[in-house]
Amino acid sequence: MEQPNTTANTTDQRLTDLEIKASFTEDLLDQLDKVIVRQQQQIDALIHEIAELKQQPVRDGDVVVGRSLRDELPPHF
Repeated sequence: MEQPNTTANTTDQRLTDLEIKASFTEDLLDQLDKVIVRQQQQIDALIHEIAELKQQPVRDGDVVVGRSLRDELPPHF
């Protein structure tokens, strides 16, 4: 049978271990949150860049070709 003092020490050690694990878990969660925020900012920037690229005229060599549905009509029209 364990003595009461040994049981208290074991309980204190287990509590300390759990507190350490909780602290590391909180730190990891904060780091992951920052990663998610940074990735979302990158996604938003890329979406904005794609939208801008879609609005720019197409370059064919040195000639700027405007995008128009009329330009895409078959030649017999």
